[in-house]
Amino acid sequence: MAAQATLEARMKRIRLIILDVDGVLTDGGIYMGPDGEAFKRFDIKDGAGIVLWRRAGGMTAILTGRSSKIVENRAKELQISIVRQGCTDKRAAYDELKKELQVTDDEIAYIGDDIIDLPVMKQVGLPIAVGDAVPEVRETASFATNHTGGHGAIREAVERILRAQGRFEEAAAQYLS
Repeated sequence: MAAQATLEARMKRIRLIILDVDGVLTDGGIYMGPDGEAFKRFDIKDGAGIVLWRRAGGMTAILTGRSSKIVENRAKELQISIVRQGCTDKRAAYDELKKELQVTDDEIAYIGDDIIDLPVMKQVGLPIAVGDAVPEVRETASFATNHTGGHGAIREAVERILRAQGRFEEAAAQYLS
């Protein structure tokens, strides 16, 4: 019970959620055509969760090792203006984000799925693993979602944070009334 109370206290401090892309914002599948990357699959429920988070006053950023016009387009659609692609050193990009947004480690949640995410996950106040994350990421995370990457994991994490902060009903009010 004490561990749950500590986790909820950490969730209450979160102002920024940073998302990995492949395996978190998508299911990790990349559909390749003869000219290169053609498609990525995104989940509508995850997008709705990001919108709820923004309505509650939260900030969202994308930090990914790959670069893709598709990610740029999805971020624009979700009104995520902070997008860092091609980050082979996610820790350096993370440090820049903290300065730019004037947030501290304990005010940041990071949702990841693979070992490239570990350096940042070990710094943030709330590291979160998607349900199908690799074992090392699950061990580092404060919690793992029941949903897998690209299949509602972001929505689940956002709702859990918003409920801990007592802001879910306010963020979802237009849908619940």
